[in-house]
Amino acid sequence: MAAHRSGPLKQQNKAHKGGRHRGRGSAQRDGKGLKILSKKVRKELSKVDQRHRASQLRKQKKEAVLAEKRQLGSKDGPPHQVLVVPLHDKISLPEAFRLLQDTDTGTVHLNECGSTHSFMLLCPRLKHRWFFTSARPGDLHTVLDMAKVADTILFLLDPLEGWDSIGDYCLSCLFAQGLPTYTLAVQGISGLPPRKQIDARKKLSKTVEKRFPSDKLLLLDTQQEAEMLLRQLANQKQRHLAFRDRRAYLFAHAADFVPSEENNLVGTLKISGYVRGQTLNVNSLLHIIGQGDFQMKQIDAPMDPFPLNFRMIKSQKEDPGVTMEICAMDAVADMEEDLKVVMKADPDKQESLQTEVNLDPMEGEQTWPTEEELSEANDFLKESSKVVKKVPKGTSSYQAEWILDEDGESDGEDEYDDMQREDFIEEESQDEGSEKEEEEEYETMTMGESVHDDLYDENVDDEAEEKMLEKYKQERLQEMFPDEIDTPRDVAARIRFQKYRGLKSFRTSPWDPKENLPQDYARIFQFQNFTNTRKRIFKEIEEKEVEGAEVGWYVTLHVSEVPLSVVEYFKRGAPLIAFSLLPHEQKMSVLNMVVSRHPGNIEPVKAKEDLIFHCGFRRFRASPLFSQHTAADKHKFQRFLTADVALVVTIYGPITFPPASVLLFKQNSNGMHSLIATGYLLSVDPDRMVIKRIVLSGHPFKIFTKMAVVRYMFFSREDVLWFKPVELRTKWGRRGHIKEPLGTHGHMKCSFDGKLKSQDTVLMNLYKRVFPKWTYDPYVPDPVPWMKSEISLAVPEVDME
Repeated sequence: MAAHRSGPLKQQNKAHKGGRHRGRGSAQRDGKGLKILSKKVRKELSKVDQRHRASQLRKQKKEAVLAEKRQLGSKDGPPHQVLVVPLHDKISLPEAFRLLQDTDTGTVHLNECGSTHSFMLLCPRLKHRWFFTSARPGDLHTVLDMAKVADTILFLLDPLEGWDSIGDYCLSCLFAQGLPTYTLAVQGISGLPPRKQIDARKKLSKTVEKRFPSDKLLLLDTQQEAEMLLRQLANQKQRHLAFRDRRAYLFAHAADFVPSEENNLVGTLKISGYVRGQTLNVNSLLHIIGQGDFQMKQIDAPMDPFPLNFRMIKSQKEDPGVTMEICAMDAVADMEEDLKVVMKADPDKQESLQTEVNLDPMEGEQTWPTEEELSEANDFLKESSKVVKKVPKGTSSYQAEWILDEDGESDGEDEYDDMQREDFIEEESQDEGSEKEEEEEYETMTMGESVHDDLYDENVDDEAEEKMLEKYKQERLQEMFPDEIDTPRDVAARIRFQKYRGLKSFRTSPWDPKENLPQDYARIFQFQNFTNTRKRIFKEIEEKEVEGAEVGWYVTLHVSEVPLSVVEYFKRGAPLIAFSLLPHEQKMSVLNMVVSRHPGNIEPVKAKEDLIFHCGFRRFRASPLFSQHTAADKHKFQRFLTADVALVVTIYGPITFPPASVLLFKQNSNGMHSLIATGYLLSVDPDRMVIKRIVLSGHPFKIFTKMAVVRYMFFSREDVLWFKPVELRTKWGRRGHIKEPLGTHGHMKCSFDGKLKSQDTVLMNLYKRVFPKWTYDPYVPDPVPWMKSEISLAVPEVDME
């Protein structure tokens, strides 16, 4: 049998390249002749140079971490600030402080009141100094404020349960805000029987793994264990919080108020403490948490009252109490002798306290037109009023005006009516900011009255229960019938919904973000490019050298125009914490934040309710809007804070450069603040459009092939004609439009793209842009401390029948 021979048309395939695969080096050599369009010229390194460069980068990072460890708590750096938080009510905080205040370890300086609320521990042997403060988990805002400036948080755990319900609630808030470096210590495990200690440790380790999966537990029962804990605190790698690393901040160790000559209620506040974070410039503004923004007059640099290498007489080593008093007296004397002024404010360079744009009510007024403008307007009207008509030959212009079209009306009037009707549908006649409260009442859903029960307990507030039940009903109805409202019968729909418009497509239809803005938008500031401004400011912080008080200095800040209430707040035991502001951070704008519902709170939260915000280093009160978190240019308004998806919160507030954590609290009727949502700051953008949708529903009365008679959507013939250009849709996916009204009771003939079902519902979507309320308030009162019985929330049952 003859073998097959290929003909002349056989396909010739390329031979396979054997040997090693093509490496990066050969690819670079082959591409040397290609021109790469790039701004940065990348230098090609050999493999040896690449390894050398990687090792250099690792070495630099390691040296930076070691330098940060050595500076914190050293003689040249600020004291290592430790916040002690007991997570269980059985933990004895005085006993823990007694173990840490060991005179053999170092010198102890108590605060001026002599209590154990805070103390300074100086340890020359370890070349370290600590400043210990404490806060109870029930005092939530104090814990959160002090965690913003603490270098380390020391959590004290119970050997049997770990933490109670209040401690778990406090941990949830701290995790949402952002935890600095932390350490876990167990108190009281040595008091258990020896047989139960091992079981208690195993059980506690399993409990702790839920919150802290890879952290070790230290003991705090003896002096030796306390010394090991101090060594652990000194050698820990520090975790960074982004919102405080780019700003200078200070925890007040002392405060003095000097009233002004004109008014005793306002004066100069002298705050003394250690500078942390960044260099503090006197020309920048200072934000006191919970009190507002202020200007500084000057910065003084007194002698450090707690030096690590203090002067100590050898014969006094046996009596540490005497040593402590002599050191304190020497420090005070040195402060009076060596007081020097670091920097005074320059009025030309100092940041302004202006938060809003100076509003001129006559700025938007129109001037009287000139003669040329009047003549141009008349010519335009004459040209636009010309109408082309078919008339018999020889007809004059006067006779042509009386000739009607087939429908009995002139074309000019028809054209004007259509233009007028479309303009009213496609454009809002007024802006959202000037909408009256009486009109807002018509948007609420009509609900049945709840039945009062006469057998309520004496401690139950009937009004609060009624309001909460009504909120539950509205939230349930919103889930069942999204955005549907009833058309009012006492007011015409064309008047009630005159600010709404129809859209062909919510995603693609155009909407001008500068259209029909409220009066409050004239008070706020807006960036031409917020992202570029943020990058430029952060780059200046890293590269530009700032003149002022360096990190680690003990300074006294002279803050001007401070009300007396700030000092009274500090004297009541609340911490006084100050942050320096970056450029523009005192100005008001529109803030957008992405938040998710906290699983521990299930009460309905309606839009525009008064809430308390922790945004970065700020704490304030505002009334937010809720909207969907999408990548489109229009974002649908949400009436309630839903629990299943993340939403965007929009408020009027001071500019803050992200990243910054966000916590939302709601004040209960008993004065306590409950956490409802957590998230982060998204952007500062007034052009982000929040669009509110309402849905008018009607029912098919008579159904033909593709035509149907719909009723109960409107109740007058004029309303049907007004909304005729708006597209209709049904719950089963049909689309259509209004053909003509029938009668005078609101019935209308509609055509659809398919046959309707009798159980279908005809819907009409209307939209308008909404804006937040201007309710920003930087002064937040102290809440009632949390009690154990308040953590568990009772959820009432709602009867929708």
